Amino acid sequence: MTPLTSVELFDAVAFFDYIHRPENQGRHLELVRGKVVEMSRPGERHCLVCGNVVWALNNYIRLRRRGRVLSNDPGILVERDPDTVRGPDVALFDDVKPYDQLNPKYAEGTPTLVVEVLSPNDRVGKVTRRIGEYLRAGIRLIWIIDPEERDVVVHRLGHPSEVFEGDQVLVGYDILPELACPLPDLFFVAGE
Repeated sequence: MTPLTSVELFDAVAFFDYIHRPENQGRHLELVRGKVVEMSRPGERHCLVCGNVVWALNNYIRLRRRGRVLSNDPGILVERDPDTVRGPDVALFDDVKPYDQLNPKYAEGTPTLVVEVLSPNDRVGKVTRRIGEYLRAGIRLIWIIDPEERDVVVHRLGHPSEVFEGDQVLVGYDILPELACPLPDLFFVAGE
């Protein structure tokens, strides 16, 4: 992460306007405690895993006829004063909200599940801070997916973290009932 502003602290509203300036097109930016930081661009494996996660979660919500899945770094406000706006790779909201009521800016409310897919340059401290922010914001379920190791570390509010690997099945616990996602599905490539 590279700070882009040295003195000026942004709030979430000013940050939204800033990231939509023409000179910021195509950049991956987040707001961390009022400071704009640039994130690295994802690679091919990262994008494949994100697509597979979205597919699995969309199947789940369509069967339940409840919820919505957001991808492509939706803005999630996780802290205030100074504001932090994170862009998880995938977020699942477990409520019913009609399309015409979706916010054209940041997602409103707290997602039930956020998914972060690690990039090769992600560091333990950075990921740990992010997990802490999500838990403090009330996000009940977090998946940290490592595309290189092909495993998932699951964090739940009030519970120790768990590692899923091999042919294990990710579950939604009592948070997202009946969610069952075989781990190999997250790393699926056609023809392999």
